[in-house]
Amino acid sequence: MKKVWIAGHNGMVGSALFKIFSKKKKYKVLTVNKKKLDLKNQNAVNNWVKRNKPDLIINAAAKVGGIKHNAQYPADFIYDNLMISINVINAAYLNKVKKIFNLGSACIYPKHCDQPIKEEYLLTGELEKTNEAYAIAKIASLKTCEYFNKQLGTKFYSLQPTNLYGENDNFDLNSSHVIPALINKFHKAKINNKKSVEIWGSGKATREFMHVDDLAEAIFFLSNKNLNHNVLNIGTGEEISIKNLAKKISKISNYNGRIKFNTKLPDGTPRRIVDSSKLKKMGWKPKIYLDEGLEKTYGYFVNQKA
Repeated sequence: MKKVWIAGHNGMVGSALFKIFSKKKKYKVLTVNKKKLDLKNQNAVNNWVKRNKPDLIINAAAKVGGIKHNAQYPADFIYDNLMISINVINAAYLNKVKKIFNLGSACIYPKHCDQPIKEEYLLTGELEKTNEAYAIAKIASLKTCEYFNKQLGTKFYSLQPTNLYGENDNFDLNSSHVIPALINKFHKAKINNKKSVEIWGSGKATREFMHVDDLAEAIFFLSNKNLNHNVLNIGTGEEISIKNLAKKISKISNYNGRIKFNTKLPDGTPRRIVDSSKLKKMGWKPKIYLDEGLEKTYGYFVNQKA
C-alpha cells in the first residue's frame, strides 16, 4: 500500500482529494492539521516528511483568494505560497519521495496570450496585475520542480487547474473567487428581497470553470501514470462570460431582481481557458457539467447556512 500525503487536506481541493484517495485500497492517506505543522517552517516540514515517509505528495496547500483579497495582501500571497511550496518540494527531495504533484493555477499564464492557453505559453508575457504576487509564487514552485527534475532526477510535476469551485469553497465576499461570491450575493439578495445585485466589472470577461471533484479525479488518474510533462493543464475545454455565469446563478438561486455591472471595478484577465489536450490524449475527461456543478454547489452553500 502506497502512502499519499495530501498537504492542505482541509481546503476545497484537499478535501476533494481526501474523499477520492481515502476510498482507494491502493493508498493510505496521510494528513496533518496546520496547527500541528506549519508548512512555512522548513525544519518542521522536513522532519514530518522524514518521519512519515510518503510515497506521493499532493501539495494542495496554499493561500488563495479572489481579486480583492489578492490586491489587498500581495506580500502575504507571495511569501506564504513561496514558503509552503519550496519547503514541501525540498523536504520531498531530501527524503527521497518518489513523486510530487505540485498544484498551481491557470493564473500563472500571461494576461494576454493566445487561447486556449498551452503549457508552453508560460513566461511569454506580462501577468495580470491583480493576482501577480500569487502567480509569481506559483511560477517559482513550478520552476523549482522543473529544475529539480533536470538536475537531480526527481519526478516532481506541476498541475495547473483552471478556475475551480465546489464543496468547501470560500464564500466570504471579501476573499472569495467569482462563483462562490456570486452564489453568496444572489442568495442574500433573494433572502433580503433586494431589487438588484452588483457585479464587479463589465461581465464581458470569460472564464473556464471546473468542479473540484473533477480535479480530484484527474489527479487520481495521473497518480497511476508515468508522466512525460513537467507541467500539465487540467480543464474542461468550455468557457462562459461572467455575465452569463451571473444569469445562471441568479436562476439557480431563484433571484428575480436586476443584475448590475460596475464597470469602475476590474474584470481581471479578459479571457482565460486552458488547453488540456495533453491530458485528454492520456484518456481523461471531466464528468461534471457547469449547470450540474453549480446546482450542487448552491445546494451545499444553502445547507451550510441552514
